[in-house]
Amino acid sequence: MDLRVTVDVVTREQWGAAAPRCQEILKCPAKRVVIHHTALLHCRGIRDCMDQLIHIQTIHMQDRNFDDIGYNFLIGGDCTVYEGRGWGVMGAHTKDNNRDSLGIAFMGNFNHESPSPAALSSVKQLLQCGVSQGHLHPGFTLLGHRDLGDTECPGERLYAALKHLKSP
Repeated sequence: MDLRVTVDVVTREQWGAAAPRCQEILKCPAKRVVIHHTALLHCRGIRDCMDQLIHIQTIHMQDRNFDDIGYNFLIGGDCTVYEGRGWGVMGAHTKDNNRDSLGIAFMGNFNHESPSPAALSSVKQLLQCGVSQGHLHPGFTLLGHRDLGDTECPGERLYAALKHLKSP
């Protein structure tokens, strides 16, 4: 019997991602999860979120010269989980901290708006899935981007909500 936790994820192919220039595989399960916000407008439906994902990937690859979208996963305003780089692939989300971490970005700006309980639930389920499938170390550390760099990211309201993500 398979007891792994699963979560529905809109794949790269489904949202129309461009192929990455290259990928570096993480050598072992991620020991840290870094939560971000995109600091863009909230997307409300799947089409709106998919358009925004293409925009973010374009910015990351053309303007920032990343090999791909920087995050491993993104959470839309519709609470849907979208695959960025995916499991086991080193991201480009937190300078000098990508070799043992996964980056998850909430799509929107969370300085003055709180993430919905449904969006937090989506991330919690994604984290449980990562642990059960061996992509995420069971004792992983959950951090906000600001814990590792001089930034407001992931916004005041999302940062305050992080304590609800690691509890059982």
